[in-house]
Parts: sequence; structure tokens; C-alpha cells
Amino acid sequence: MAGPVAPPRVSARRRRPGVIALSLALIAAGGAGVAVLLLQVGNRTEVVTVVRDVQVGQVLTEDDLGKASLALDPAVKAVRADNLESVVGKRAVVELKPGSLLAPSQVTKDNLVKPGEQLVPIGLKPEQVPATALVPGQKVLLVHVAAAQGVTDAGEADDEAPQTLTGRVVKASSAAPGTGVVVVDVATTTQDGPTAAAWVAAGTLRLVLAAPDGG
Repeated sequence: MAGPVAPPRVSARRRRPGVIALSLALIAAGGAGVAVLLLQVGNRTEVVTVVRDVQVGQVLTEDDLGKASLALDPAVKAVRADNLESVVGKRAVVELKPGSLLAPSQVTKDNLVKPGEQLVPIGLKPEQVPATALVPGQKVLLVHVAAAQGVTDAGEADDEAPQTLTGRVVKASSAAPGTGVVVVDVATTTQDGPTAAAWVAAGTLRLVLAAPDGG
């Protein structure tokens, strides 16, 4: 008769110190992450939000604005809720959309068209629209392009510099469905306004972005 069978020996695995240290580090890191998350949840800020569409140049009312409480990154510039009254009555310098935070730079107490200026609407075909987004305040040049520019009656190249006027973008529309035309409202001086409007009517006006410093 066979004797009792001894159970197999199970040797305990040796735990490497490096694995133990890594496990402890991950646990510590997870705990730190939870702590940071809890801190952020507790440190909330009341800010001003936009609750309905506001067009460029429109005066803000209390009905356009709301409040929200959130954990705000210090890098985000938003109007605090206790300053809501300070932005009511100001004008939007950009188009505001519902659900967005309101930043101080998005409103102004000044009229977008200043005294001594006129507003000239300029329609741009798709190939004439700059790739750089046209934003309120962007300085531009209004360039007059002759209908038959480039060759004189004598058949020689016309090297005369085109006439230009300075202006400032007040608003740029979205591209019109079908045609892709973008209408840009440009503020220019009262002396230059009629000239620019005549160029637009004749189809001889082109819009060029000025240098960032306005030069």
C-alpha cells in the first residue's frame, strides 16, 4: 500500500524592492491627484457667462448675462460675478455666444465707430478674404485697383503706386451660403468714407491687412 502523498512545496516569491517602491509611488501619486481634485472642487469662482447671442457693437444688458460657479484656471481671464454690473451697458467688440465665459477684453465702453469716422461695408469674394481671421480692431488698408491696371496706353507697365486709405475692422460676417461672400464693416475717416464707398460701388476696392503695429 502506497504511503501518503506529501503536498507540493509552495515557495514564497521574493518581492523585489524596486516593485514595492513603484507601487508605493503610484499609490501616493493617486492620493495626491485626488487631493488636488478635491481642492479644485472646493475652490470655485463665480463668473459672468453669456446666455444669449450678442452681436458686435451691441450694448450688453442684464438679460444677456448670467452667472456660473466653477473651478477657474488662473490663466483664464473672466469677468467675476461681483463685477457683472460693470459690464452692463458696454458694447461687445466680438460676437458673443451662449454658454461662453465673458472676458474683460470682449467689451468696451467706447463706440466701435468713433467721432469723425464713417462705416463702410465691403463685400469680399472668397478669393479676396484673407486666411488670417478678420477681427474687430484689425487695421487694414483699402487699396484702389484700376479697372485696367497694369498697362498704359503706350503699352508700358504702369508703375504708379495705387491709392490707399487706412481703416479699422469693426465686424466681419460669416461667408454667405452659396456665394461665399464675406461682408466686412470698416471704419474710416469721414473724408475717406465717400471715396471708399465709390471704390466699392465700382468694384475697384481691395482690402489688405496692415502690419500688427499699424504700419
